[in-house]
Amino acid sequence: MNIIVCIKQVPDTTEIKIDPVTNTLVREGVESIINPFDLYAIEEAIRLKELHGGKITAISMGPPQVETALRDSVAMGVDEIILLTDRKFAGADTWATSLTLASAIRKLDYDLILFGQQAVDGDTAQVGPGVAAHLDIPQVGFVKKVESIEDNRITVQRLMEDGYDRIEMPMPSVLTVVKEINIPRLPSLRGKRKAKKAELKIMTAADLGLDENEIGLNGSPTQVVSIFSPKMKKGGEKYELPAEELAEILHKKLKELRQ
Repeated sequence: MNIIVCIKQVPDTTEIKIDPVTNTLVREGVESIINPFDLYAIEEAIRLKELHGGKITAISMGPPQVETALRDSVAMGVDEIILLTDRKFAGADTWATSLTLASAIRKLDYDLILFGQQAVDGDTAQVGPGVAAHLDIPQVGFVKKVESIEDNRITVQRLMEDGYDRIEMPMPSVLTVVKEINIPRLPSLRGKRKAKKAELKIMTAADLGLDENEIGLNGSPTQVVSIFSPKMKKGGEKYELPAEELAEILHKKLKELRQ
């Protein structure tokens, strides 16, 4: 079975910097890590390979520094790594990102594509479903367990507020997984050695045959009009009184705010 894991490198800091011109995250010069949710996708791919055999390919789109995240995935157990990097990819929204990833995946053999639930820097949870839409294959989000894979069909449990849904669908397909699915393993010493020697395949917009008007900032139908860090507000009032007196004070404050 051929499994593809799409991962993202995200800033390992709370001090996010924004480009004032493009309104996008500044990633250069910022220490980065694998998106934490993607670690669960990598681990699940490894577990499925251990059960069914096959190969795992990790793909990521971003600047050259994303190579570090891809090699970290090899240290965990991924077999092959591909980096989609080109200045023309810069500033891509979820639509343009999913289009670019799907274009690369079309050039590969695949049975299953895994994503983490969402990226911690964007929190949209849109890229996985977007890739499925571009590839015109079924997808399930918020997967908490893969029950079985048999006869080119996969059965999974989708996490819901009041329990879970059991869903069966044909393969190839896309899954986005939640942290309840497993506990990611730590890289082994052998894995780290393998990661240093792993061949990194690089693909550009030209390699994918993509028009520059379809990708990056040019191909992004959604635009950030403005972005800012909220100002910290200090102050407030604190009362330690019986409940009835607190209710009277709260009622009075609410009436004042309505005037």
